[in-house]
Amino acid sequence: MSSSVSKDRKPKWLRAKLPSGPAYGEVRDIVDKNQLHTVCQSAQCPNMGECWSRGTATLMILGNVCTRACTFCAVQTGKPTELDLAEPPRVADAVAKMNLKHCVLTSVARDDLPDGGAKVWAATIRAVRHRNPDTAIEVLVPDFQGDFKNLDLVLDASPNIFNHNLETVERLQRPIRRTASYQRSLDVLSHAKKRGFRIKSGIMLGLGEKEDEILVAIRDLASIGLDILTLGQYLQPSAEYTPIDRWATPEEFAHWKEESHKLGIKIVESGPLVRSSYHAEEQSAQFATDKKVPAY
Repeated sequence: MSSSVSKDRKPKWLRAKLPSGPAYGEVRDIVDKNQLHTVCQSAQCPNMGECWSRGTATLMILGNVCTRACTFCAVQTGKPTELDLAEPPRVADAVAKMNLKHCVLTSVARDDLPDGGAKVWAATIRAVRHRNPDTAIEVLVPDFQGDFKNLDLVLDASPNIFNHNLETVERLQRPIRRTASYQRSLDVLSHAKKRGFRIKSGIMLGLGEKEDEILVAIRDLASIGLDILTLGQYLQPSAEYTPIDRWATPEEFAHWKEESHKLGIKIVESGPLVRSSYHAEEQSAQFATDKKVPAY
């Protein structure tokens, strides 16, 4: 299923929409005035122009410096210097001003904090819900180093959808995610599922994974009751990051969408430009009023 397109040049199917329209400027103003970070900017998301032009953004809490150094991610790494305890109400205010029906929150990994940032996470979810009671809240969280006590602080705040990305196949976890773990990520998702939450995860293609490894990863996610899966093309942020192994074609993404459905995953967003929160409102509209569902 590999593409014959040169790895040095993006194929035509990877053309993203350029920023335009009044909504784009309004979102940027709201983010700037509330002194917030977005993963759209920090991770160089190719869909920022489209999403911001539609009046949506994924807000990133706990600063913009990550304590991990994953070799696929453009977010700045290092030792964080800030812990903004006044951030939750500003996030809630931004969600209100953007008039979001579905809000996606994410964060950097904060392994420097005893709770991994879980208390700020919980406070942010509660602040957003208090200010925006009709807004569904999706969280894209780090693994909290596998500490379920900290994970439960986030879950106790009752997000509508719990997202944690597997990112890649098991063999590539160490070179790509370094301090993360394939099994730990599955355990984090499984824990949320057992507590009755809708769970979501994502995998990138183009990092050097093999076809059979992709199938195993999807099967492992399906086995824990995954509700929503995103599959997208890895894009190298710059020369210092892991090089692109191949361009996965739209046909391959369609194939994996079909296979994921066969394995029982109900909602699958699969395409070259798909990212974790791409079209999140549409993906999860049927879950928008649910905080939890019966556990498997």
